[in-house]
Amino acid sequence: MSDHYFSASPESAHRYAEAEYVYRGEKLRFLTDAGVFSRGEVDFGTDVLLRALPEEMEGRVLDLGCGWGAVGVSVGKKYPACVLTMCDVNERALELARKNAAANGVRAEAVQSDGLERVEGPFDYILTNPPIRAGKQVIYRLFADSAVKLAEIGALYIVIRKQQGAESALKYLKTVFQQVETVDKSGGFWVICCRGGKQDEV
Repeated sequence: MSDHYFSASPESAHRYAEAEYVYRGEKLRFLTDAGVFSRGEVDFGTDVLLRALPEEMEGRVLDLGCGWGAVGVSVGKKYPACVLTMCDVNERALELARKNAAANGVRAEAVQSDGLERVEGPFDYILTNPPIRAGKQVIYRLFADSAVKLAEIGALYIVIRKQQGAESALKYLKTVFQQVETVDKSGGFWVICCRGGKQDEV
């Protein structure tokens, strides 16, 4: 059986691999595995997302679709005052995210959730490298649900590859949020920041 990284219970054999990453001066080490997105390295899109985030962050932060925790653990390490939640549908990914948070001295809550179903807001930041291969219907639901879970002045940060639908996603996001801007474009990836959910329309 072939697994996707958005499978709830991957059945592929474990193939652990370590990944090292430096985020804004903080050295991190991660354990990764088969059946979870980007085994063995922080992927380029995630790196673009992390480097596009604000220079200062505080408040409640959600790493949506956290995988093995690259985004959440990096932010939690750099900004320890943040209250961090990581969520993913993939139970193998969540176990890795928990271990990686602990190994890097980061406090975080890890929740198994299909999208934002079991996550309680509001959040000051929602950060996501969405599961593009899960399909447009799935990721647009993540965006719409994020609008409801954001604090009044909260921000959703998304990274999407241009050739995988960044332009159409931008158009959709403008129907869900009051303020939508592309804050970075690097190597074919766009980082989009959204604020002010039009909650009556979600």
